[in-house]
Amino acid sequence: MTRYLYAVVTIGLVSVAMPLRAANGPRAGVDAQTGVVWTNNDLERLHGPDMISIVGPMEEATATSASASGPYVKTQDPDWYSVEAAKLRDQLERQQAELGEYRQALDNVRSLRETSGGINLIAGDVGITPQSGIEILQQRVNETQAKRDALEDLARRNGIAPGTLRVE
Repeated sequence: MTRYLYAVVTIGLVSVAMPLRAANGPRAGVDAQTGVVWTNNDLERLHGPDMISIVGPMEEATATSASASGPYVKTQDPDWYSVEAAKLRDQLERQQAELGEYRQALDNVRSLRETSGGINLIAGDVGITPQSGIEILQQRVNETQAKRDALEDLARRNGIAPGTLRVE
């Protein structure tokens, strides 16, 4: 019975103490009437520049330099042209090598030598005859060359130096 009495008394004291403690603290959503005013001396006492965040109007020099740069336009960026030209150059070299290997495989078959290569039949068009296989691979090479020429024309229209696209 005394155990229950201790439990009831403890709960009663806790329930009385909680509202008293909450009444002493600040309430949520209520602004304090006294604000802190920082002076230059107070700011100098702060040691790290990371501790201060200044919010306010921007200086005119900063505003004009930010607006003068404008948004990023990839067709005006010489680095973009060099990356795209390198991709197309690699693709063109790979396709020309594939065409050369295919022609070599056909020559090997014609002379009854051992073959190890051919056209990838899963990659799209299937050449029914050896000549149509060569035409398909040649068409892929021509398409890549046309893309590369279009990129060079775009660079020329946007004033990009021709050497930018030829960087290896």
